[in-house]
Amino acid sequence: VLIPLCALCVIFARPLMKYVLVDFSDPRLTQMSIQLFRWFINYLLLISISAVLMGVLNSHYSFFIPAVTPILFSLAVIGSVLFFYPSIGIYSMALGVLAGGLLQILFQVPSYIKHGFDFRLDFSFRKNEDFKRIIRLWLPVVATASIFAINEQLAVRFATGLEEGSSSSLQYALVFFQLPFGIFSTSIITVLFPRMSRQAAAEDVQGLRESVQYGLRFLIIFLIPSTVIFCLLSREIISVTMHRGNFTLEDTLKTARVLVYYSIGLLSIGVFTFLQRFFYANNNFKVPFIAAFIVCVIDVSLSLWLKETFLRVLGLALANTVSFTLGSAFMLIMTRHRLKRMHGRRIGLTTLKVTAAMVPAAGFILVFLKITGAWWMSGSAMKNFLYLCVSGFGSVIIIFIIYYVLKVEMIYDILNKRLKKQ
Repeated sequence: VLIPLCALCVIFARPLMKYVLVDFSDPRLTQMSIQLFRWFINYLLLISISAVLMGVLNSHYSFFIPAVTPILFSLAVIGSVLFFYPSIGIYSMALGVLAGGLLQILFQVPSYIKHGFDFRLDFSFRKNEDFKRIIRLWLPVVATASIFAINEQLAVRFATGLEEGSSSSLQYALVFFQLPFGIFSTSIITVLFPRMSRQAAAEDVQGLRESVQYGLRFLIIFLIPSTVIFCLLSREIISVTMHRGNFTLEDTLKTARVLVYYSIGLLSIGVFTFLQRFFYANNNFKVPFIAAFIVCVIDVSLSLWLKETFLRVLGLALANTVSFTLGSAFMLIMTRHRLKRMHGRRIGLTTLKVTAAMVPAAGFILVFLKITGAWWMSGSAMKNFLYLCVSGFGSVIIIFIIYYVLKVEMIYDILNKRLKKQ
């Protein structure tokens, strides 16, 4: 399915980009977007193969490799832009995306083979009842995912109709945004989704309550700090990794502001994605579809309005944050309806502990930046990289110390390696 689809997209890239996906007034930018699209579309095949390998490994209770795999994508894209942007410009991102997709596959292949699987083609699937059942379950999931795919493409199209550089700042910000999301959200989903599926099949409602509250608390203790760090160090992060060559100080500031607006919704998107898997585990595909539709409608409506205000491209990121926040609220309401209760007191207590840890961590970052000055304005340099490491890792150490003192349960789980065993 995907090889013919990718081939058709490459062949018909020009009409697709010109009339459907982008809205550049400059023919030069339109031509560049067509060329980039022909490279980017191949990532669809790579990520699909990676997802299949991930599903196989998860079904055999192998969680570590699939959980780490998404991180490789973000690292590949950031590394490619960092090292190759001066020589090949925007095409460095295309190189990073394809390299990241390939790395995700190669990283999982040894474990895949270790479990006794191979890559031989088998065309007898049409008579396989399990395959037919999977297809029936797969179609609603694809319908939900398609809504998000359309939503993303609309955001890119809206951005291309704004000032030059808006589209690239949006996409670069998303790459950084996806790094903590890939590490923390994907990892907890990878571990808890099979467990929730077993609990749902056994009608173990109490077990489902425990899994859901654990997953939500895990997201809270890691995604809230990620949001705070991104909001306070957005300029420094973008500058150190990207401010060189044709990527100017103005580009740095624009991308950093977009990253801040996206980061505010990091927890909401993590919660939304996790609860999606909760409903999938319960063979309920209607609620995730409705929630995705609500998110898409709100996002598009707000984007059309906010992009015409003073916010411009920032409005697109804000629309995404607001829509997922409302979508996650809807999912929480539906989850509570399914479980009757959700250990709200434990979730609230964890949130208070996390908030307490954020105050000194944020204070450390602000004081450090006040003392060291606007070093980030000089762009990529080893000294600036060291400054970023001190401010970032210093705040993380403070957060973990306070977590330990306040006895945040998940920290003990990680230290004792219980999460992997569960």
